[in-house]
Amino acid sequence: MHTDPVNYVRNAIRSVPDWPKPGVTFRDITPVLQDPQSFRVLVDLFVYRYMRQRLDLVAGIDARGFILGAVLAYELNLGFVPVRKKGKLPFHTLAEEYTLEYGNATVEMHSDAVKPGQRVLLIDDLIATGGTMLAAAKLLQRLGANVVEAASIIDLPELGGSKALKETGLPLYSVCSF
Repeated sequence: MHTDPVNYVRNAIRSVPDWPKPGVTFRDITPVLQDPQSFRVLVDLFVYRYMRQRLDLVAGIDARGFILGAVLAYELNLGFVPVRKKGKLPFHTLAEEYTLEYGNATVEMHSDAVKPGQRVLLIDDLIATGGTMLAAAKLLQRLGANVVEAASIIDLPELGGSKALKETGLPLYSVCSF
């Protein structure tokens, strides 16, 4: 293995030009997940960061945040909470709307997903404009959670999301940026 785990993971991320539209380079984490060694290195980077922090739950954002969030919650012996796209959860929900490039979207959580004061790590695969992450953090905070940190595999700093998150005072950790 490469001696630098961050670059090892970064080099496993596939760049797909002109997807989903011309001029956009999509950062695809599926090769990282497909390879057992790079997947383990990625998970271990997060485990080592959070293993000594006092956390109660990991909240993962629909859909790729579920993959990493669930594995991380298991490794840290914590519960996992899904933050879903609107209309996917069967019980009483709380919703938070956010702005997309064209139009709006909504994320939801079960109203009993977190208890006031619980310390939550919020995780997704990628931060672009930050809208989804900010909406998920607001949802958690509305339920009384203390969002300890937001985390992602990839940050796309040019799109302003990491800056917007930091401006709210929410600490942010990303494995790598493009």
